[in-house]
Amino acid sequence: MSTTLIHNPILRGFHPDPSICRAGEDYYIATSTFEWFPGVRIHHSRDLVNWRPLTYALTRKSQLNMEGDPDSGGVWAPCLTYDDGLFYLIYTDVKSRQGAFKDTPNYLVTAGNIEGPWSEPVYLNSSGFDPSLFHDDDGRKWLVNMLWDHRTGNNSFAGIVLQEYSATEQRLTGPVIPIYKGTELKLTEGPHLYRKDGWYYLITAEGGTQYNHAVTVARSKQIEGPYETAPNHPLLTSAGNRELELQKAGHASLVHTHTDEWYMVHLCGRPVKDHYCNLGRETAIQRCVFTEDGWLALAGGGNAPALTVPGPDIPEHPFSAPAPRDDFDVPQLDVRWSTLRVPAEEAWLSLQERPGYLRLRGRESMSSMHRQSLVALRQQAFSCSAETAIEFEPQHFQQMAGLIVYYDTKDYLYLRITHDETLGKCVGIIRSRDGVYEDNLTADVPLPPGASVALKVVIDREFAQFYYRAGESDWEKIGGALEIYHLSDDFPAYIRFTGTFIGMCVQDLSGTLRAADFDYFEYREFEV
Repeated sequence: MSTTLIHNPILRGFHPDPSICRAGEDYYIATSTFEWFPGVRIHHSRDLVNWRPLTYALTRKSQLNMEGDPDSGGVWAPCLTYDDGLFYLIYTDVKSRQGAFKDTPNYLVTAGNIEGPWSEPVYLNSSGFDPSLFHDDDGRKWLVNMLWDHRTGNNSFAGIVLQEYSATEQRLTGPVIPIYKGTELKLTEGPHLYRKDGWYYLITAEGGTQYNHAVTVARSKQIEGPYETAPNHPLLTSAGNRELELQKAGHASLVHTHTDEWYMVHLCGRPVKDHYCNLGRETAIQRCVFTEDGWLALAGGGNAPALTVPGPDIPEHPFSAPAPRDDFDVPQLDVRWSTLRVPAEEAWLSLQERPGYLRLRGRESMSSMHRQSLVALRQQAFSCSAETAIEFEPQHFQQMAGLIVYYDTKDYLYLRITHDETLGKCVGIIRSRDGVYEDNLTADVPLPPGASVALKVVIDREFAQFYYRAGESDWEKIGGALEIYHLSDDFPAYIRFTGTFIGMCVQDLSGTLRAADFDYFEYREFEV
């Protein structure tokens, strides 16, 4: 075993529902992206210690059409596997999620190279979410997913079901077989199947994805069951231990290294204040062992997630750190960037119309679940800063552009430039808190026409402070420090699933597609 330590979380910021797979001596983790496009972010490692964002799997609208998808809808819990030279990715595109019903079409795409191109999707089923593909030793392939039951009085999380997948016919075939009802923790979801020493091991998430989250293990000699729950249940949880730095531990996936070691990646959250996790749900890793009687256990004992974990017996393979500043001097967006629900298309986003600038054409409002012109990256540290410089000449109060700290259509802070009938070009702060709109300043601040304006936000845990400067002037504070704990999964009454993003956006509510040019974007971290 290596003396190298892995420090958790390994993927900081919004990287939930990790699915890990190995191809030779390369390791990949796929994570949920929900309403953010491209879909399914994939990280790469050679040592399980150092990770880099490598690519996205779903880059075309034909693979993922999320126009109109609700907040925290879209891509849930992907499953990435590798078999016989081919990568398989299973994912859900959630179309509705509140109330009795959930509309959860599940799809499969494949690729010979992890960086694509990925195939057009094969539709599988819609019976529930968190689908996962298992490749058995005999060449057969099986899909497992949780079953959603909308009926009054029934357990909505109705257990895990199994069905065979025919790769030649590209469809599910044979009967749907219920294989596991779950434990007293309930909310059984996130299934993955593995095989070792004649046993089929079923790993599920239970307890819900918040503070009672847990990992459950069951096993059977037959793939159809019956499955027996492990005596050391739950395998992993933070429940009841609020002093732990890693909370919400659950939704796990296993990998067997090329050095014959076992590791498990899992979801976690780190509160910034009280129970609010502004960075969203992150990915951590734990070292595992199989006991003498064949059950999976944490190598360090107990069932609490560890902040540091012994690394595998693999030489370290670090990657160079990404530059904090993007000058938009290449014709395509860097892998760090995401857009909302729709691809980055020339109709509204261009890196070539004015080389060295990101040009965004204003479209719909921050409340839209269809066509926002917004480009953002994940906040991945409790304390950080972000700044940009923008050239924008609005002619009407319905035209806005600027720097946004965004959770979803109901919760964001927005330092925006607009036009006022009295002030002319001006800058001010918009805030939305659980859908309630407010202009944060008593009055917007006038700006000289024609000048480039730089905008900045400094985030210190649950507070954000905005700054601006016109031309070559010094930075000036605008407004006071604003609480931002509402930019979290945990703020509203109904659970949400995405973390905070920081980025650039433009709106033209008049419909004339007024454009803004962004010269650069710089994101720096002060405390992880």
